Amino acid sequence: MRRHSLSPDLPALLTGIMATLAGIGIARFAYTPLLPAIVESGWFSASQGAYLGAANLLGYFIGALSAHGLSERYSPRRVMAACFIAIVLSFWLCAWESGFGWFFFWRLVSGIAGAVLMVVGPSLALTATPPERRAHVGAMVFTGIGLGALLSAFVVPLLLELSLAATWGALGLLCLAAGLIGTREAAHLSTPHAAVAGGSESSPHTAAVSIAVILLMAAYALDAVGFVPHTVFWVDYLARENALGSRAASVQWGIFGVGALCGPFIVRVLAQRIGWHWGLVVAFVAKAVAVALPVYSLSLISQSLSSFLVGAMIPGIVALTSGRLAEMVGPVAHKKRWGQATAAFAAAQAAAGYAMSALYTALGTYTPLFAISSAMLVAGVVFVLLSHRAENAH
Repeated sequence: MRRHSLSPDLPALLTGIMATLAGIGIARFAYTPLLPAIVESGWFSASQGAYLGAANLLGYFIGALSAHGLSERYSPRRVMAACFIAIVLSFWLCAWESGFGWFFFWRLVSGIAGAVLMVVGPSLALTATPPERRAHVGAMVFTGIGLGALLSAFVVPLLLELSLAATWGALGLLCLAAGLIGTREAAHLSTPHAAVAGGSESSPHTAAVSIAVILLMAAYALDAVGFVPHTVFWVDYLARENALGSRAASVQWGIFGVGALCGPFIVRVLAQRIGWHWGLVVAFVAKAVAVALPVYSLSLISQSLSSFLVGAMIPGIVALTSGRLAEMVGPVAHKKRWGQATAAFAAAQAAAGYAMSALYTALGTYTPLFAISSAMLVAGVVFVLLSHRAENAH
């Protein structure tokens, strides 16, 4: 009790951070540095490995569609606990070489559980936080994404020196620890206070806001396309296609992780200085440029800048979109709208994942995928601007 009175936001922060850490930071991002090792060990071909990455994206779509309904029907804390367990099992049950179908199923399960955690965890944290501190908590809960990417960047290469089995097992242990902390802290959330605090802000005040929300979700869906190349193929692209080797590629994934950890801090400052909307515009532009960089140059500076900026803007755009939605519809309606936005993101991400895997199989190169994703992010900037215009239309 004393700890929570000294740090009133701590339960909300840890609930959200542990959810994003396991849901995306480990369940998704830890697979990226694993992919070259899986291919080189002969477990799967490069094409099969790419499709396994896409299986997680498909699961993410299913989970995003289910998240709101599950958390309304059952205790959100129990839903989160079940998802943490599912992710732990998805790692432990892939710790030995098995068939493609077995891995596909468990990568799918990890995607479903990850999406539910990404919707329920941050929303639970946001509704339990007083209005004056929501900008801080709303950005910081997504540091779990960067923390997971950073852990996977430095822990996975070390574990791979032992074996693939040890790597899968240790990642499961990390998710288990995150689950224990997250579910424990969720029990300390002051949800009755949240309902009162957010009640007056929960419904959109004009039809223009509803249109603006749809346009914002469309932008977020386009961001999903920009999300795929770096989060699924980046390490393999550098290590194998460009023959830079696993060590150099792991360094870049580490830089990506540092960026992802810094992202929520960067967008918190952006949101405070220029607001959620303009912060989102800046983030989309920065990410579009960063995703396009490898198309023009693979110098160390270009690689590093691309890794850092894309890493930073992945949780950055997630946090800014979440914050912008809360600003539009209020914290009570946020979970439903955030679930819808996550579903739109997940649908576009799954489609992009499978399309890009097929395109890679057909072309034998990842390079065009970065150009396509950058173009989609530029289109996302347009939708964000249109969203703001629609919101202000009367």
